[in-house]
Amino acid sequence: MKKIIASPNAPKAVGPYSQAVENNGTIYVSGQLPIDASTGKMAEGIEEQTRQALTNIGYILREAGYDYADVAKVTVLLDDIGDFVAMNGVYATFFTEQMPARVCYEVAKLPMGAKVEIDAIAVK
Repeated sequence: MKKIIASPNAPKAVGPYSQAVENNGTIYVSGQLPIDASTGKMAEGIEEQTRQALTNIGYILREAGYDYADVAKVTVLLDDIGDFVAMNGVYATFFTEQMPARVCYEVAKLPMGAKVEIDAIAVK
């Protein structure tokens, strides 16, 4: 049975979608922009933006009883693939063992001028 997940600590969806959907022990977390929900502001720089996007994912995961260790797949969207090494350095502090599968793409543009957007799928 599908369940909508929303954390008050993560930014509200900026469109007609849910922060996450859980179904049969799997949670699908929508792409998270690097917005601090408490201020409504976007972090600056690729390292801080990556940290905030992954922190937002953590808030949503915990709301549903999951954690980073449950993440099986991540998609990272960058507005400049030249930021890959810096993004990867921060990413490696969130996922330290049994790394999830991941893809990373450079895209033409991200919402609100973000440098990074990250989504995740986690499994219990």
